[in-house]
Amino acid sequence: MATNQRIFSGVQVSRSMLAGGLVLTGIGSVLGAAGAAMVCAALLTAGRNWVRSLETPPTALAQRALHEAKVASAAGWEAWRAEHGSPN
Repeated sequence: MATNQRIFSGVQVSRSMLAGGLVLTGIGSVLGAAGAAMVCAALLTAGRNWVRSLETPPTALAQRALHEAKVASAAGWEAWRAEHGSPN
């Protein structure tokens, strides 16, 4: 009974099978992490290429949207001041 150990009464665990399972689980974890890293790298590269292919860069679109929001806010403020007669 050198390879088996009694943990509970009647339950025996094979150390060689336990060790083999741990080794295979470790190898599978490493392969899974490597696969996930490759998928992330592929998606990142595709995203960068897509952004580079755009006619207008995202920063320009964001600046334009911010400018339009400021203009709309100022127009709304002026309309409110005109309606309520506030000197501010």
